[in-house]
Amino acid sequence: MAPATHDALPVLDRSGDIPLHAQVATLLRGYIRTNKLAAGAVLPSEAALCERFGVARSVVRQALAALATEGLIQRETGRPASVAAPQEHRRLVQRSTGLYEQFAQSGVALQTRVLAFERAEPPADVAAFFGTTQLLMLERLRHVADAPLAYVRTWLPAGAVPGLRAEDLADASLHGVLTRRFRLRPGAGRNQIRAVAADQALAQLLGTQAGTPLLMLQGQGMDQHGRPLEWFTTWHRAEQLVFDVAVSMGHESVQPRLQTPDAPAEPSPQGHDPLTRAQALVAELSAELARLRGQP
Repeated sequence: MAPATHDALPVLDRSGDIPLHAQVATLLRGYIRTNKLAAGAVLPSEAALCERFGVARSVVRQALAALATEGLIQRETGRPASVAAPQEHRRLVQRSTGLYEQFAQSGVALQTRVLAFERAEPPADVAAFFGTTQLLMLERLRHVADAPLAYVRTWLPAGAVPGLRAEDLADASLHGVLTRRFRLRPGAGRNQIRAVAADQALAQLLGTQAGTPLLMLQGQGMDQHGRPLEWFTTWHRAEQLVFDVAVSMGHESVQPRLQTPDAPAEPSPQGHDPLTRAQALVAELSAELARLRGQP
């Protein structure tokens, strides 16, 4: 495959304190994503990159090694690096354990940057779920090898987590912190999956283009005592994550909303084929992602 056009590669900025190899990696990463280079697109040779950025070969090799670790490029001895096929991560959506725990169990290190942690006025449906407006809003950006994967907005009852700080949650599991410090364990919950298009703010956070299809997972969870514990919405880069749904032959119970201890039980349809419902969910998401990708 012929190399892509490289005239658009930006000039290296030497005015800051960031190491040269990190700057080169950042610029190459942005170039690949901004130009939407397909898997297999060939990057310039190491010699060409040295000339283009005016740096030593050791700097270029460090930068390429970082991109290879992220899974963004692949390298072969004696050949220029090329864009790698998107790496797929997997998440079981019917488990109460969060993304951090699931990735840790599969050997993937998930990085977490806290963007906001403050008391805020919740939307009406969130306040109704908790039965109060005294809530904390937590916003986090999740990365794998410095590549953005998901943006999460979580609401928590302020009275249940006294003393919780933003720094407690950097590169950490929220559920782990709640369990260790406050003896609050995730219990029953309800998750919903939708295919949505990235707006400008989400696109900037996730390092993609506005209008790009995202997979949105929204859930409400109770603690082990049946009290409202969290309301979360997570926007995932759709090309990097696969949602797995385990299907069993047992009967299922479908409820329009999560039951709280004081809410009366609602009648639930029984006996529906869970395999059929799982297949319908996959078909619905696939159709919506295809529709979003086809938008101008």
